[in-house]
Amino acid sequence: MTAETADETTDLPGRLRAVRGVVFDMDGTLVLGDRRNHGLAPLPGALEITAALTARGLPWLTFTNGTTRTPESYAETLRRIGFDLPDDAMLTPATSAVDHFLATGHRSVLVLGGEGLKEPLRKAGIQIVAPKGNPKADAVLVGWYREFTMDDLEAACHAVFGGATLYSSSQSVFFASADGRALGTSRAICAMISSVTAITPQVVGKPSLIGLHCAARRLGAAAHDLAVVGDDPELEMAMASRAGALAIAVTTGIHPANHYTSLPPEQTPDLTLDGVGGLLGRF
Repeated sequence: MTAETADETTDLPGRLRAVRGVVFDMDGTLVLGDRRNHGLAPLPGALEITAALTARGLPWLTFTNGTTRTPESYAETLRRIGFDLPDDAMLTPATSAVDHFLATGHRSVLVLGGEGLKEPLRKAGIQIVAPKGNPKADAVLVGWYREFTMDDLEAACHAVFGGATLYSSSQSVFFASADGRALGTSRAICAMISSVTAITPQVVGKPSLIGLHCAARRLGAAAHDLAVVGDDPELEMAMASRAGALAIAVTTGIHPANHYTSLPPEQTPDLTLDGVGGLLGRF
């Protein structure tokens, strides 16, 4: 039986029928993997609901804050385990960062992260600046980077002191894995840079509107006409709330069902389910 709670003050069935696109979180919502985001396996109902949306013609995409792979590599990994999605239906903070950097004129970026973060920027014609010495760059972008060193910290701080804007892929402390909550790196690294420079990072992944507006453009819909489905109230629920989108929480990730009953309004889901399979037949 599916456990479910809903906001009694809204016309939930009507809002679900009005949805024009669906944004799914990945880890803890559609799949679970290990602490390095490998060994991904579909969660119950994930293949069925995404296939049902495709059959109905309702566009959907997956948005992860992970940057260990390029969006194309994530999409290929999901296809191998049964999901039917094209490359452009897979978003990461690198995707939204490219959109934002091109719009704001950032053409050189010091990247603290691997190829999953760098390659999408290169493909967009953005220069990657190495974290060495006293570099000059338009921006500093931080992602998954367990190889972080003091030399990286010094170079990033010098770039920020020189006028570079500081960006974080994610400020979430944890992400969901099959082993439980796993610690991310972006927030920890940005905390060190911020402590030294007194500059607060801007987020390009979830829960930023930079990220959601990027997803909305891919889906061809207004942000407020989307449903955002995820397992983290500080990410997916907060992002949906900021845009007036429908916020749907699942309890297959980092939080149990009772966690969603005492949240501030800006993180409270419109609907809470024990898994994405509970969405079958609702849209």
